[in-house]
Amino acid sequence: MLEFFNPPAARPRLASEKIDGEYRRMRLRVFLGAFFGYAAYYLVRKNLSLAAPGMMAEGLLDKESAGFAMAGIPIAYAFSKFLMGSLSDRSDARKFLVVGLVVSSIVMMCVGLVPYSSSIAVNAGILFAFMLAVGWLSGMGWPPCGRIMAHWFSQNERSFKMSLWNTSHNVGGGSLALLVTAGIAVFAAMGITESWRAAFIFPSLVALLFAAFCWWSIRDTPESCGLPPVEEYRDDYSSRKAAAGEETKIPFRRLFVDYVFGNGLLWMIAIANVFVYFVRYGISDWSPTYLHDMQIMSQNDSRFAFSLFEYAGIPGTILCGWMSSRFFNGRCAPVNVIYMLLVLVGVVLYWQSSGVASLAGGDFATTHRMVVYFALALTGFAVYGPIALIGIQALSFVPKNAAGTAAGFVGLFGYLLGDAVLSKIVVGQVAGSGLGWNAAFRMFAAACAIATAICAVTWKKELVLMRERMVQA
Repeated sequence: MLEFFNPPAARPRLASEKIDGEYRRMRLRVFLGAFFGYAAYYLVRKNLSLAAPGMMAEGLLDKESAGFAMAGIPIAYAFSKFLMGSLSDRSDARKFLVVGLVVSSIVMMCVGLVPYSSSIAVNAGILFAFMLAVGWLSGMGWPPCGRIMAHWFSQNERSFKMSLWNTSHNVGGGSLALLVTAGIAVFAAMGITESWRAAFIFPSLVALLFAAFCWWSIRDTPESCGLPPVEEYRDDYSSRKAAAGEETKIPFRRLFVDYVFGNGLLWMIAIANVFVYFVRYGISDWSPTYLHDMQIMSQNDSRFAFSLFEYAGIPGTILCGWMSSRFFNGRCAPVNVIYMLLVLVGVVLYWQSSGVASLAGGDFATTHRMVVYFALALTGFAVYGPIALIGIQALSFVPKNAAGTAAGFVGLFGYLLGDAVLSKIVVGQVAGSGLGWNAAFRMFAAACAIATAICAVTWKKELVLMRERMVQA
C-alpha cells in the first residue's frame, strides 16, 4: 500500500530549447494545483464552527461541548502534520494530497448524515471522534504543498510565491462560509428542518471536484517531468544546501536531531506560532457563536463576518510577502512584528466594538455591525501574514528535502497548543463559565503581545543567519 505513494522516478532530461517553456507551463500548473488543493482542504475543516450555532439552537450542543468537539481537528492535525511531513518528504506530492482530500471529504460528509442524540455529551463524543478523523486526514494537505513549493520555486522567489499560495486557505475558509449559506438555503427549500447538516455535506461535494483537478495538475518534482532542479533553472543557490548524498533522503535520526530538535531558531518560531494560532482560530472559529451569543447580528450576517475575516487575509498575506522580499531581503521577523501589532489593534477594536459604536453615534445597531466587520477584516488582514511567514521561516532553516518535517514541527505547536488547547478547549470553557467573553478577549490581547515580543527577538538572529549563508554561497 505504501508503495503507491512512492515518488516517481526522474525522467530523461528534455532538450535544452524546450526546458524554459515547459518549466513555465508546469510551474503555473503545479502552483494552481497546490493552491486549489489546499483551499479545498479548508472546505472540510471548519464546518463544525459554522454548524454549531444551529446545533446549539436545537439543543444538540452547548459552548463547552462545541469547543471540546472542535478541538478534535487540531489535536489530530497537530500530530498528523508533523508525522505526515516526514512521509511526504518521501512520497509523491500529487498522490499524497489528493488521497487525503478525497477521504477527508467523505468523512466530513458523513458528519452531516449520521443521526444525533438528545444527549449533549453523546453528541460531543460523536463529533469529537469525527473531527479527530478529519484532523488526521487534513495533515496530508500542507506537507505535500510544502514539498511542491520547495522543489518548484527557489529561495529568492519563495517568500512572495508562498505568500501567494498561502492565501489558498483564506480562499477556502471564506468560500466555506458562502457554500454553507448556499447549502442551508437549498436544504431549507427542500423542507429539511435540520438545515445545519448542509454545512457538512454541501462543501464536501465541492471539495471532491477540486480533488479531481489536483490529480490532473500536480506533479511531484521538476526531475519527474524531465526538467532540471529549480536551483539550476533559476541559477539560485542561496538556500541551505544538503550535504553530499542527501539530495533524495536524510536518515530519520539526522532529520529530527540535527535539523529539527537541535534547531534553536526553529523552536523560537514554533513557540510564537502557538500564540499566533491561538488568536487566528480563537477569533475566527468562535466568531459565529460569539456574534450570535452577544446578539450583535444574525446567523447569516455572522457567516458573512466569518468570510470577511478569511478574505481580508488575502491582500494582507500577499502584501506581507512583498514587504519581506522588497524591503528585508526575504527576512520574515520584521514583517511579523509589524503585522502582529496590527492584529492587536484589530482584536481590541473587535472586543470594544460596542463602546466604539456608541461614540460614533448614529444608528447603534448598524454602526456596531460596521465596527465589527472592520475589526474582523483588520484582524484577518494582519494575522495571516505571520501565519504565512512563520511557515516560510521553517522552510528556510532546513534543507529542502526536510521541508515537510520542519513545517510539521512548527505546525505541531501551533495546532496542538495554540488551536486545540487554547482556542478551542480553553476559550470554550472560559466563555461558557462566569468569566465570559471579556476574559477570552484579554487572553487574545496577551497572546498578540507575546507573539510580537518573540518575533522581535528573532529579528537579529535571522539577519545573522542570512549573512552566514550568503558567505557560504
